[in-house]
Amino acid sequence: MSTTTTSASPPGTQEPPPRPVPRPARRGGLRRALRRDWQLYSLAVLPLLFFLVFRYLPMIGNIIAFRRFEPGGSIFGEQWVGLRYVRMFLTDPTFWQVFRNTLWMGGLTLVFCFPIPVVLALLLNEVRRRSLKRFVQSVSYLPHFLSIVIVAGITLQMLATDGPVNHVLGRLGHDPIRFIQEPGWFRTVYVGSEVWQTAGWGTILYLAALTTIDEDLYEAARIDGANRWRQIWHVTLPGIRPTMITLLILNIGTFMAVGFEKILLLYNPLTYPTADVISTYVYRMGVESNSFSYAAAIGLFEAVIGLVLITTANQLSRRTVGTSLW
Repeated sequence: MSTTTTSASPPGTQEPPPRPVPRPARRGGLRRALRRDWQLYSLAVLPLLFFLVFRYLPMIGNIIAFRRFEPGGSIFGEQWVGLRYVRMFLTDPTFWQVFRNTLWMGGLTLVFCFPIPVVLALLLNEVRRRSLKRFVQSVSYLPHFLSIVIVAGITLQMLATDGPVNHVLGRLGHDPIRFIQEPGWFRTVYVGSEVWQTAGWGTILYLAALTTIDEDLYEAARIDGANRWRQIWHVTLPGIRPTMITLLILNIGTFMAVGFEKILLLYNPLTYPTADVISTYVYRMGVESNSFSYAAAIGLFEAVIGLVLITTANQLSRRTVGTSLW
């Protein structure tokens, strides 16, 4: 007679549950998702078409940066000239003046237009009277809904020689200042108008990020004796840091593409020494002078610098703070 011996687990121990067997990936999952949620996916059709038609297809035209283009001829140029137009703008003193102006304008815009919405959002977050908070938000958001043409018109009228600003200066005993005609004032005028137009709208993202911070963190900070400034420094700013880093990377990516439309509307030949940037220089060379190949080479150079800047900023952000776009 044979007996079967079963091994029993020692008392006080529990056998681990069996591991689930991984199921093979289902084929056609994307097809079923598209069939099930086609209404949601259809919302992405127009944005994708927009980027395809106005962002990606025009990249084919960059070929004329290396070919001689003649109006009325082939859209891809008539003759291959290699790096001729690249060498032309690299040896052009006017281009390097424009390049320096672009760095100045982009740097000033980044220094002033990036932190001010953060500060404004933090101040609005501390306001307890809901009516006052809504009033400040409405007043600060309003300039964003004005077109660039209207903003430029208001700026020109306010800073004209016989405008309200010079009237106030005259009442104070100061001589009128030609803000629009003097090159030294253009950067101040541009950055000031840019801050006025974008600061309020930029606070929306930060105010939304502030609502995601756990209130228990503030309670714990108050128990530890932290005042309002320390709560902002140790709780609020770390809570909105991912949003800040994301917007900073996007702003660095557009560092070279300084506001073309506003500068074009505000500047004049008298302010070219400080106001002319790469985008306006490309416009004058391409549209006004019909040097399309030369303008395409400069525009391609600007795009390459922007790509390098946003890639470098993304890598540095990933390695230092652990937040990145991709």
